Amino acid sequence: MHYPNPISHGRRWSIIVLLCIGFIIAYFDRINLSIALASPDFKNFFRLTDVDRGTLNSAFFWTYAALQIPAGWFVDRYGVKWPYAGGFFVWSVLSAATAWCTELWHLIGIRLLLGVGESMVTPAGMRWIRLNVPENHRGLVIGIYMAAAKVGPALGAYVATILLTKSGWQNMFLIIGFGGLMWLPFWLLLVRDDDRLIEKAEQEAAKKAGTQASVDFWRLLKSPVIIGTVIGTFCYQYFVYYCMTWLPAYFKEARGLSLDKMGAFTFASFTGMAVVATLAGFAADRLIERGGNPVKVRKAFIYAGFLTASTEIFGVYTDSQNVALFFAVFSLSGLGLMTANYWALTQTLLPGAAIGRIVGVQNCAANLPGIVAPMLTGWLMSVTGSYDAPMQAIWFFLIAGIASYLFLVREKYVPKGV
Repeated sequence: MHYPNPISHGRRWSIIVLLCIGFIIAYFDRINLSIALASPDFKNFFRLTDVDRGTLNSAFFWTYAALQIPAGWFVDRYGVKWPYAGGFFVWSVLSAATAWCTELWHLIGIRLLLGVGESMVTPAGMRWIRLNVPENHRGLVIGIYMAAAKVGPALGAYVATILLTKSGWQNMFLIIGFGGLMWLPFWLLLVRDDDRLIEKAEQEAAKKAGTQASVDFWRLLKSPVIIGTVIGTFCYQYFVYYCMTWLPAYFKEARGLSLDKMGAFTFASFTGMAVVATLAGFAADRLIERGGNPVKVRKAFIYAGFLTASTEIFGVYTDSQNVALFFAVFSLSGLGLMTANYWALTQTLLPGAAIGRIVGVQNCAANLPGIVAPMLTGWLMSVTGSYDAPMQAIWFFLIAGIASYLFLVREKYVPKGV
């Protein structure tokens, strides 16, 4: 495929690095509130209950999840460069504006609007990769890009904790929010607004090759494969979003860690997940390259990830702080075994023209737990007075995720013609 005005190798990788940094910054602006919610000063200032904390942790995802598919349409319609730049500017300013909130409803409003701004991140990033990275390099680039989503919470928790302890929660929000804006000039300088030219060239090439095809999207949507994928994605992300929104508070309140150690253990958990996710994606690719069945190999890593993650339940039933902390880090790191593989499995089972929309549906399902996990955790804590019930709920979802891939996500259920 010959693209108009082809991008240079150096420029392409510079933008890929920018995309990853942008993803990391987005997670800084998501997790900073979770760190603040573990601070007694912040909780007392806003007189927050556990239910309030659960509501605040979920508010971002009310708009973020709802807008995933519309955001995908928006960047398809208007290109990547300017929608992403606008969204980035809006969410950075809103993150900083959290420092000036004085009431609970101010915080909720800020988080809702933050979800609107950040809704552009994944659709824009994946679209740019699709249009500007050749097929034979795309898997590696997507793997690196998704790893940034794990590095973001790890670094964000660590940096936010340091800023919180050294300068207070107001300054923490100001520094992270306005500091992120330094990314924007590099994006505007390096990225071209040439989506339409690339798409036109691709369409003309496909027409000449006679490879244009249409896929019945609604028939795919009703298949057991998609239903199982949506359930499995939800279950995977439930654990991730519990950790992103409540793990810092768990480390401090249930296991008695200082704010410094809380940030360090949260950093270790998400860093471990990022490392395992990268290695597992690479290992699965090598096994398939050596002749392994792609579906069986990907599903094996998915099962391994769910099973390893389910060891978090041991933290419920131990009085040992060291054992509990070990399984908190080990279980989330182990979930990384499936990170690259559950996304890749969808494209393996369902290739074709509808894959962009299918990924949109899957990404929507991936963010719904951002609403459910923090609110359900807050409610369970208010009813039971401990973290035991929320962690038991995680175990239930992980087992349900295994069942969805075992019984629904199967080759024999792929609709004919796909």
